[in-house]
Amino acid sequence: MNRDLSFSIGADVPFNRVSPKYGLKEVLASMTLLVPLLIAGMVFAIIFNSEVPWLHLIWIAVLAYGIISTIIILRQARAIGYAEREDDLLVRRGIMFHRATVVPYGRLQFVDVDAGPIDRMFGLATVKLHTASAATDATIPGLPRAEADRLRDSLSGLGQANLAGL
Repeated sequence: MNRDLSFSIGADVPFNRVSPKYGLKEVLASMTLLVPLLIAGMVFAIIFNSEVPWLHLIWIAVLAYGIISTIIILRQARAIGYAEREDDLLVRRGIMFHRATVVPYGRLQFVDVDAGPIDRMFGLATVKLHTASAATDATIPGLPRAEADRLRDSLSGLGQANLAGL
């Protein structure tokens, strides 16, 4: 599950990637809107084809949008990563606009693990890191549940240890 997802911040750090199931879950979530639009476009194209011959282009455009958004969603999911370093946790995401959040262990107030019904269906969870500053809060979605629990316990322990050292 380790892969070097480095860019300028943490260029020498190997990042842990989220589960591949996370990309699939996000694609399925986006399809809840896309499939009804695709069906509606096809129905209108069939019903009004003789009156408006270019109407079939609507459902083709919706289908093309679905394919492009699926590719982007899967790539975005692969770009999410985190690295546990000695004094902080580095979270990165983004394919065009790269974003790295550094969360010092001593600043952690609490760590949440959330899993909605669809996350549970895929065996995934989201780790939410809360600090005193909203700017350094971070979220790591799409982790396998066991890894999310391990990360929560590890970060909580490191947060307490580094807080005691202040």
